[in-house]
Parts: sequence; structure tokens; C-alpha cells
Amino acid sequence: MSQGGAPGSGAVIIDVTEATFQSEVLERSLTTPVVVDFWAEWCGPCKQLSPVLEKLAVEGGGSWVLAKVDVDANPRIAQMFRVQGIPMVYAVVDGQPVDAFTGVVPETQLRQWIDAVLKAGGAEVARPEDPRLDSADEALVNGDLDAAEQAYKKILADSPADEAAQAGLAQVGLLRRVSGADPQAALATAQARPDDVDAQTLAADFEVLSGHADRAYNRLVDLVRRTSGDDRERVRRHLLSLFTMAGPDDPAVAAARRALANALF
Repeated sequence: MSQGGAPGSGAVIIDVTEATFQSEVLERSLTTPVVVDFWAEWCGPCKQLSPVLEKLAVEGGGSWVLAKVDVDANPRIAQMFRVQGIPMVYAVVDGQPVDAFTGVVPETQLRQWIDAVLKAGGAEVARPEDPRLDSADEALVNGDLDAAEQAYKKILADSPADEAAQAGLAQVGLLRRVSGADPQAALATAQARPDDVDAQTLAADFEVLSGHADRAYNRLVDLVRRTSGDDRERVRRHLLSLFTMAGPDDPAVAAARRALANALF
């Protein structure tokens, strides 16, 4: 991965962390479109897509900025953007996400997508503006889980079907569950204890955080098949919570829901 300049240096390629996300992505996008590349060192397709994005950013000469986010090092940003698989690329304009795609796409298609982002100028946003939701999401990405939880619950008290707030509250729960745990140790424990519900659900949480939601879903559906009674219900509820974070239109969720129904009935 090629590296950009230091934050605030005017570089067209920057590495963004949870500490710099507010200034380098949200605030910067008020004046210059920001394309956010979610990647990880272990992700093979990322190593195909990222160099092309970097080349186009340099060619753009500052008309837009490429912000690179390592999902392993910055899980809260990935959760804020509902990242379920990588590479995933978001365009942020005027402080709001305006478009996104997942996976590797040809350079010609990338150029067309970036041109469309530059022309859009923020006229269309990914979701209706809601200051309460923005505040809740900001608390989440800043790691203030208590404030985020309270804010999401207030939204849901007024609008129980608000999918973004439901997803945010589920993310708070996930981040609390993984707090202080080591992902490699969690996965190793799950490997050694295939029928340990706590070990399997924690491993699934880490898989979602690292962009492997499909693995997490498969893990828990398989566990539903092997359990019964209260244990099965715990696993089912945990899986539904993970579904909530992805949203109902996610194709991986649709497939996992069908598998879950088969496992239950």
C-alpha cells in the first residue's frame, strides 16, 4: 500500500484513523470530495483496487482526496459506514456519504464513478439528514458507547422502525462485547471449542468487524444446527443482531436468513 502525506499536508492520498476521521474526512469533504477506501493487509482484492484508486487520486491533482482506512486498526469507522465486506469504497461530499461500491471494479468504471461523484456535488445523500443520528454516529466513532447508546435509544423511542438507529444500537452492543478481547485468541478459542456458545459468538463478532460478515453468519447458522433450547435461542438472537447492523437489503443477510430458517425448521 502506498502511503499518503501527513494529515493536513494537502496530500491527495491520506491514511485516516479514528482520531483524524472527523477532520480528514467529514470536515475536509465540506470543500473537497473525499473517497474513502476501506482495506486490510490480508485482503487480496484490496491490493488490486487500492493502487488504481491511488493512481487516479494523483491524476486528479487535488480535485478529490483518497482517504485510506485500515478496517482492522479502525473498526469503529468501518462500523459507522456499515462495512460488511472489503474492499469497500465510499464517496463523502458535504459531510455525507453520497455513493458506495464493494469489490474490485475496472479502471474505466472507476473513472466514470469518480466523475459522477465530482458532478453530483452532494445533491443526493445516502440517507435523510437527521442531526440526532449524526450525533449518535459521531459518539460511536469517537468510542463514547454510553452516549451513542443513549442517542440511538432516544431515536428509537420516537421512531421504533428507524433502521439506522437499530443498526447503531446493535453496533454499540458488538463493540462492548469485543472490548478488551484479542481477536486472534478469540478465533483460536472458537476453533478449539466448536460447541462453546460464548466462544463462537465472540469469534463471529470479530469476523464482522474484520469485514468477514459472511463467515460470521455461517459460523452461527452452523451453531444453531448443533444447539437446542436456550443455547439455540441465544445464538439466534445474536445472529439477528448482526443482521441488524448490515441492514435488510444486504445480499449476505438474505442468504443467511434463508440458511437460518432451514437450520431452525
